[in-house]
Amino acid sequence: MEWDLAADTVVIGFGAAGAAAAIEAANGGAQVLALDRFAGGGASVLSGGVVYAGGGTSVQRAAGVADTPEQMLAYLRREVGDAVTPATLKRFVDSSPAMIDWLAAQGVPFEASLCPYKTSYPSDRYYLYYSGSELSGFGRAVAEPAPRGHRAKGRGTSGKQLFGPLAASAARLGVRVETLTRATRLITDDNGAVIGVECATLRDAPGGVRARYTRMAKIAAKPGIYYKPLRRALERELDALDRRHARTIRVQARRGVILSAGGFIANRAMVKEFGPNYRGGLVLGTTADDGSGITMAQQVGAATDRMGNISAWRFILPPSGFTGAILVGADGRRVIDESRYGAAVGHALITEHGGKGWLLVDDTLMRTAIGEIKRQSTWFQRAQFEAMRRSAVRGGTLEVAAAKAGIDPAGLRATVNAHNAAIDAGEPDPVGKPAEFTKPVRQGPFWLLDVGIKPSLTNPCAMLTLGGVVVDEQTGAVKTAEGNDIPGLYAAGRTAVGLCSDSYVSGLSLADCLFSGRRAGRSAAGIEPVESDNAITAEGN
Repeated sequence: MEWDLAADTVVIGFGAAGAAAAIEAANGGAQVLALDRFAGGGASVLSGGVVYAGGGTSVQRAAGVADTPEQMLAYLRREVGDAVTPATLKRFVDSSPAMIDWLAAQGVPFEASLCPYKTSYPSDRYYLYYSGSELSGFGRAVAEPAPRGHRAKGRGTSGKQLFGPLAASAARLGVRVETLTRATRLITDDNGAVIGVECATLRDAPGGVRARYTRMAKIAAKPGIYYKPLRRALERELDALDRRHARTIRVQARRGVILSAGGFIANRAMVKEFGPNYRGGLVLGTTADDGSGITMAQQVGAATDRMGNISAWRFILPPSGFTGAILVGADGRRVIDESRYGAAVGHALITEHGGKGWLLVDDTLMRTAIGEIKRQSTWFQRAQFEAMRRSAVRGGTLEVAAAKAGIDPAGLRATVNAHNAAIDAGEPDPVGKPAEFTKPVRQGPFWLLDVGIKPSLTNPCAMLTLGGVVVDEQTGAVKTAEGNDIPGLYAAGRTAVGLCSDSYVSGLSLADCLFSGRRAGRSAAGIEPVESDNAITAEGN
């Protein structure tokens, strides 16, 4: 077979997972070539740039935060479930402080500025925060809470500040990146080993075409992420350029291929097949998150798992005062502990309430919230709050407000009575919310803010897929349904089953991308995994 390009290790998809894999493979002595459909970065660049880490990281210690691997492990056992084995989860936790140090060594900026209030994403003044359900009753039942959301320092959403240094580090190590190159098929030998990749590339297209393609892809990613008609129109233009100018090439992988091509949230047919209830959300990814990495692996025998697990984020914070609000469904009953992370809220709304939900706020709490929102939020969070507030229904009594919103008035009254009675009696909250967050609902007018899951420009519900191909948790090698490794094939990030494939909190997907990407990169370079039972402590780093 004739090859157009060749490398020891070929990485398909150059986002956070792909960059981490490329760095480790290059450090292991491999010649690395990364292929990216667009210009690199993927969903990582669009993200908030938050990495979930703890157990005594350098950033936590500098902020005066006490955390231990044991407490982090106890919390994640409950959050992660059986998505990975206990041994893999322990390896992740034990290596967590070192992961932050590794990122800092690549040039990723962090800051030990602890956010003093509960939020879904901190303002530009803070870069360490409680990014999951640690403070909720769910988290406190098993572990002492600690802030573990390490946000890369940068204004707005910080994904660029995370990915940029990783890409630069890979370049310094000699990693080549072929942009505007879409992998279409894995090439195997007669024994089924993956030895290369077939691609459609614009590498030889005229410079003007490449520049136009890059510009349109960037716009399709953002702001196209917020406005589907714009993204779809640009996708049609990109497809037309591909048909006219792309040519087929074959890339040889002498040691292995790493699939880090993202999930399938941008593939409407796959989402409809595996998660039909997850409609009307914001596609958290680029056009390249089309499941192609997963399907290419399946074509050479890969097994998949947890394909129906999709994360939907319905954030009700900021303002932090809204932890004291009551989230109800159409029957007027509580949905969940309102201090839980947004993905848990979204899951409860979709799976138990048909995607419908309202936040009940009395006049006293609304006045507090209005006073908090400016100093606790980014510009887009303020816009979301104002859109919800202006479209909310109000009533002088609970029954009037409920009738306007289409909620069962008797159910809402019963919920509020039970909620207030528990507070007055000093008893536990009916849905387990910690006492520090509970507020009585007494003073009208009463507000009902619509937080249902539906298409929205002003308050979208972000969604991403969590399932993927099954991998060996020691090496990242892709497995068949019979449990055998596919020689020469590895996977990482959202292309593979990983730490967050059952339950997501902010930063856990990027942390898993780094953890699994580095693992796959080392394996593809021929570095044997080292098993250790010794926990890495803060003092040991």
